[in-house]
Amino acid sequence: MSVDIDPAEVEFTAIRAQGAGGQNVNKVSNAVHLRFAIHGSSLPEAVRARLLSLSDQRITTEGVVVIKAQTSRSLEQNKAEALQRLQALVDSVASEPRRRQPTRPTRASRLRRLQGKASRAQVKQLRGRVRGLD
Repeated sequence: MSVDIDPAEVEFTAIRAQGAGGQNVNKVSNAVHLRFAIHGSSLPEAVRARLLSLSDQRITTEGVVVIKAQTSRSLEQNKAEALQRLQALVDSVASEPRRRQPTRPTRASRLRRLQGKASRAQVKQLRGRVRGLD
């Protein structure tokens, strides 16, 4: 399931990119900060709740997604990349996760576990002092 993001809800800020830039490094602002307020968005309530519950460093405590894009030398390409990354983040929580069906271990797996414990116990028992050589 894909949820579309309204471009009017996204705020872009042009900033100077990090790293080497040659002669244009102090003149051109090509990197982009994308800011998207989750609380004020038109996303469905369930998607908003799952997005806020993510433990992602790009989501602030106020519920604002901040994405920095600076891979390209073009401002428009960086904007497009930031929007794609935001869309991927929203798409990752768009569908509800499947509920886990609790299962019980099989008889064979329980036996394997007990056999492993018994063999470890045997190894540890053999580490003791050797008796009967006196």
